[in-house]
Amino acid sequence: MRKSIIIILVIISSVQVQAQFLKEKSIDISIGYGLSASYDDVDIADSGFYLQGEYVLDVSRWLDIRPYAGLVLTKSNGKDIDGNPTIYKSNTQAFLIGGKTRITVPIPWVAPYFEVGVGVSIGSFETFTPFTDIDDSGLVLHIPFSLGLELGSKHNFDIAFTYYYQPSVEQFAGAAAIGISIPLNK
Repeated sequence: MRKSIIIILVIISSVQVQAQFLKEKSIDISIGYGLSASYDDVDIADSGFYLQGEYVLDVSRWLDIRPYAGLVLTKSNGKDIDGNPTIYKSNTQAFLIGGKTRITVPIPWVAPYFEVGVGVSIGSFETFTPFTDIDDSGLVLHIPFSLGLELGSKHNFDIAFTYYYQPSVEQFAGAAAIGISIPLNK
């Protein structure tokens, strides 16, 4: 009991402390062409819509922390990647929430970056291929991974390929997205 009280007090007091290591704060909004595909080596990928918002906490020019919330909606059109009719699909209808870290090479005007983190997807997932038949809904763990470029003199625009690997439903969802960063001034 004593250890639990100490842990709770430490958590409460740490929330109240102003973090001096944070340089800037902003909100990033991304929108793009969503997709989902099976882990299996088949030519099945379904498309749709992607939207995400991030609260950005800059630690340095190289590193920032990004809690995020997003939405990915993909649905099969009844065709494979080559346009041939198919019964197979990899659908995702999910709300995404989690946290990730971005490492950026701070080059003027065009700064490449990659992101990695952990989160959960809440929704429905269908992976149906010759090798897999999963129809699940609820909460599933995902691992976000992104590659992109921050653009502009203040790096307030970006283009990215972002993916959310969902091992329990044997698929990944993602997007080719564009985004804008809105600084939050004190």
